[in-house]
Amino acid sequence: MNKEFMADACLSCTSCNAHCPVVAATGKYIGPKLIGPAHLKLDFVGEDVEKTLSYCTNCKSCDRSCPEGVHVSTLNMLKRGEYYEENKHTLRDFMLSNHSVVSALFRSLPFGAHIANVSLKLAKYLGIFKTLGVSTKRNLPKYSGDSFTDMLLDNKQKPSHKKVVLFQGCFIEHNSPKVGMAFVKVMQENGYEVLRDEKFRCCGSPLISAGYLEKAKENAINNAERILKWQRRKIPVVALCTSCSLMLKEEAGELFDDERLYMAGKNVYDAFEFLQRMSKNGEFKKPTIADNETYLYHVPCHLKSQGIGTPAKNILEQREGAKVKVLDTGCCGMAGSYGYQKETADISLKIGKELFDRINASKDAKVISDCAVCRLQIEYATEHKTAHPIEVLANGY
Repeated sequence: MNKEFMADACLSCTSCNAHCPVVAATGKYIGPKLIGPAHLKLDFVGEDVEKTLSYCTNCKSCDRSCPEGVHVSTLNMLKRGEYYEENKHTLRDFMLSNHSVVSALFRSLPFGAHIANVSLKLAKYLGIFKTLGVSTKRNLPKYSGDSFTDMLLDNKQKPSHKKVVLFQGCFIEHNSPKVGMAFVKVMQENGYEVLRDEKFRCCGSPLISAGYLEKAKENAINNAERILKWQRRKIPVVALCTSCSLMLKEEAGELFDDERLYMAGKNVYDAFEFLQRMSKNGEFKKPTIADNETYLYHVPCHLKSQGIGTPAKNILEQREGAKVKVLDTGCCGMAGSYGYQKETADISLKIGKELFDRINASKDAKVISDCAVCRLQIEYATEHKTAHPIEVLANGY
């Protein structure tokens, strides 16, 4: 991406500001136009613009609303990385954006998941989180006793000439492995074998949001080289997390402008995008167990940015009796670690208020979303249980 060209393409129409959920929620954020495009064109100096960088959630509403196709969020993230070239990160930044590193440390210990969960409770109780700048109003997600890798290796799959590689991402690997295993079940029912690549790293989305661009670039190039190896074997890579799939498909290429990233992105699919492709090709086996539920579906921002519609709705409604109602209420506000940061936690909840009100108005609502942090936000703000759409689909077999 040519950032100077993108900046010049900006019309200063403020459509991005008008559609920004953070601008709507607080006057503390100067808006995406002045952070990215205008900053590049006018080369502002001083703290007035820089200090508002932390309020951007990277939800990409600005990108989707821009009539000229300016990648406003990408310019903003590049500006955030530039800011941290001159300014130090906090310990909180490292902790919240390096989930894979922190998790690997805990997993290396005997009873590591248990130690991690106890440590998180103690850190909150002893005021450590407050000192670090982590909101004390909510709990960080629990670790699963077994990782996804452990579960997959213990699972005896039926071998098949049809294969996919699952990019499970950090959250499924360490916190929600059952979501990954639900995908394995669905693919096995459809005649596919699910592979893993132990050399994959974090997609880089949380690193980019925190301004660790160099580390994110290292991860992106590593992942691209792995994906290209699978591409040469004609084996697609599938992601269950919409932030992961967006990063692997498009966002890394836009940020780092490396041909390998663009090429690798062509071999990456969102999980339900891939299932929908299977359905169109006559490969998809419809679920045999009926389901008379109506599901309220929150579509993640990073799925909207992929421009593939709502394939989860299309696939789930192939299960007899199942109905999916899309909640077109905008961003949930969680944005990775944004909802955990002391200074943005309340803004996060204000952003998602319309969504929460819609869900609370539906008694006993069955809520689904492809994004793990969206589900965490909804469960915290509404006290409704949530599920990944793949779990609902897996229950149909």
